[in-house]
Amino acid sequence: MAIVKFLLRTIAAVFAFVAITFPIYYFNGDMKLVRKIYDKLQPHYDSLQKDRKL
Repeated sequence: MAIVKFLLRTIAAVFAFVAITFPIYYFNGDMKLVRKIYDKLQPHYDSLQKDRKL
């Protein structure tokens, strides 16, 4: 009986993980978040003094 509970909990955990991460993957949510962070940080890096020109 304990094995059945363990398997059911494991299956539920895997299902929950997929249910949460699949929409993020499908709608490219991770890269949209990275883009917003990049846009916020870009002015800071643009304003830094450069050692040399490329």
